[in-house]
Amino acid sequence: MTQVRIVEVGPRDGLQNETQTVVTATKIELIERLVAAGLRTVEATSFVSPRWVPQMADHAELMAALPRHPGVTYPVLTPNLKGFEAALTHGVREVAVFAAASESFSQRNINCSISESIERFQPVFEAAQREGVRVRGYVSCVVSCPYEGPVDPQRVAEVAAQMMALGSYEVSLGDTIGTGTPASVLRMLEAVATRVPVAQLAGHYHDTYGMAAANVHASYQFGLRVFDSSVSGLGGCPYAKGASGNIATEDVVYLLHGLGATTGIDLERLVDTSVWISQQLGREPGSRVTRAMFAKRQSI
Repeated sequence: MTQVRIVEVGPRDGLQNETQTVVTATKIELIERLVAAGLRTVEATSFVSPRWVPQMADHAELMAALPRHPGVTYPVLTPNLKGFEAALTHGVREVAVFAAASESFSQRNINCSISESIERFQPVFEAAQREGVRVRGYVSCVVSCPYEGPVDPQRVAEVAAQMMALGSYEVSLGDTIGTGTPASVLRMLEAVATRVPVAQLAGHYHDTYGMAAANVHASYQFGLRVFDSSVSGLGGCPYAKGASGNIATEDVVYLLHGLGATTGIDLERLVDTSVWISQQLGREPGSRVTRAMFAKRQSI
């Protein structure tokens, strides 16, 4: 059977835009529940200024209190050397950096051009190499930009290749505003695959237009074996108005298991986690699979 790795981004990407404060204890319990369900890569937090992302202000407290488990990694976002050095003091062994395939989005998101953002990451990669820390690269707006419209796949390929050249072990390709379709995603993947091995690519798809599951399926058929997702579909993008959350982890797992792939994830326990965090946030689960499975349980 084909093995697929799921990168759970709910505790970081999912919670970062919540207007209500999510306390550290709740974040830790969410992570622990996800690990108990079988997730082995869980993005825990961001080492960024609380001024920019208030929800992640407890990053040091969270990493200090988070239990460690064999075979489980907790990557964190570190946009600069200062963030990397802070993360390092808390035992972080994997970090993530973000670039964009859109100049306008890069300016709105991190106040610099794409080339300037790549230059800013150089010290992070150099420090990570010295410390034996893995770096994962993210590329935003790989299909379309909220300010520029459709993005040239060749530009995506160029940015992805630059992230690899810096030292990323893997590049996650993000459909930030969720406008992608299987056709547009495949055009992008075909271009990127000429510069970066498919085995080192991951798909990160938002569900704004309800196409995320279709895009995961198309990417899986193309050869991708790593996908980012967020429990209960939590998340969005603070710099892309109207962008809804990432695809729900439950929906990805259900799809992949239906295709005969293995993920190592217990779907029942994952659904329980989705229901639990949704209750903590005072809303209905954002996953169709969770809603369907929970309704079925209630009817028995």
